[in-house]
Amino acid sequence: MVRRDRRLLRLGVLPAVVVLVLVLALLVALLLVVGDLTGWVTPFADEWSLRTPVRFLLGILVVAAAVFLAVTTFTGLTLIVGEPFYDRIWRAVEAELGGPVPDHDLGFWRSAGDAARLMGLGVLTSALVFALGFLPVVGTVVGLVLGVVLSGRLLAAELLARPLEARGLDRVASRELIRRRRWVVLGFGTTTQAWFLWPVGAVTGMPAAVAGATALARELLEDRP
Repeated sequence: MVRRDRRLLRLGVLPAVVVLVLVLALLVALLLVVGDLTGWVTPFADEWSLRTPVRFLLGILVVAAAVFLAVTTFTGLTLIVGEPFYDRIWRAVEAELGGPVPDHDLGFWRSAGDAARLMGLGVLTSALVFALGFLPVVGTVVGLVLGVVLSGRLLAAELLARPLEARGLDRVASRELIRRRRWVVLGFGTTTQAWFLWPVGAVTGMPAAVAGATALARELLEDRP
């Protein structure tokens, strides 16, 4: 849909670019100090013969956790900044798919609150990824995989909130609907989150993610008993 209607892409790019510049600046600043940071948090390793690889792996973990935090924060911030733009994308997709477009408006502050909640959960997920990285041997890999899965689940739920609640479903009903097709929702969220892991993907992917969530919400509602 986004490729066919470039208007949708243009609507979603502007807020994403603004937030992307801010997030990238913070990540670059972290890369410049990550060596000093890992040395500061591991003073006990000064006498270790393997201190360099240990601190190198820890640095990778710190950067990975920061990337997960940046991705989740990026999504929440972009949803706040781009609320009017994504509202138009959502309505355009609803019209394209046919049937009446729900006219229930969640309001800016409600949408901003949902996005802020997503950002808070993203911080907790990043902290978990960081903590798992201390597991011997497999910690970094387990943390990365689990981070993508958890973040993807949160992202999918947030993107589905608007098209579901616009049809009068409250949070409890929405969660129950998502639970019935949890693997489909998880697949959508994880795939979207993986696409968001590279900066240009986050910019170009938001309009498509909003469109995909709108289509997925209609599919979930069609399968409801």
